[in-house]
Amino acid sequence: MEIVRPEELSFEEGEFLVRLARRAVEYYFEHGEVMPVPDDTPPRLLRKGAAFVTIETFYSYEVRELRGCIGYVEPVKPLAEAVIDVALQAAFHDPRFPPLRREELPRVTFEVSVLGPLERLPDDPLERLRSFEIGRHGLVARRGFFQGLLLPQVPVEYLWDEETFLAETCVKAGMEPGCWLDPETEFYRYSARLWRERDPETRIVEERDLRAELAKRLTGA
Repeated sequence: MEIVRPEELSFEEGEFLVRLARRAVEYYFEHGEVMPVPDDTPPRLLRKGAAFVTIETFYSYEVRELRGCIGYVEPVKPLAEAVIDVALQAAFHDPRFPPLRREELPRVTFEVSVLGPLERLPDDPLERLRSFEIGRHGLVARRGFFQGLLLPQVPVEYLWDEETFLAETCVKAGMEPGCWLDPETEFYRYSARLWRERDPETRIVEERDLRAELAKRLTGA
């Protein structure tokens, strides 16, 4: 079966995925078990797809604090099922945070990133620096048993340049920051689309142009 690519999703399908992520966590609090894929799931979301769910403590639209983030790098199961799975993982099993408490639900937002296929970057370090674009691509680093991924919005949020993005992806994978200089370390880029709750439990927005957001941050506009 053909996999789901980010560019073919409608806004309504992205909105459905974000609401599905929240519903999955609410359902687990209520029933203590994994929510089944709903009957009203759009057919396209029943195809395999790769997704990450990010949960953030909400202070304002511009100010949020990471509360959990886990996902699938590659499409291993139907997209809707994957979102349910990683929503629960982000809420209760991100090793960086304690499990989400029910009373936090009104104070957190859910975000879903749907990932495109991985594209291998050159082994030469200088070519690697020129092979992806901040605000357009996310990165994956792999070497042996080590693997780490950073989403496209992360370097925009922290105003990283290309070298810093590569180094931080190394760190995320549990390797030394300079691992991107080693041809034995494999690097991949991917595109993604992301939808998020603008405020907790309210309307969904799509973050369409991260490159425009980067320019805004750099100029202080």
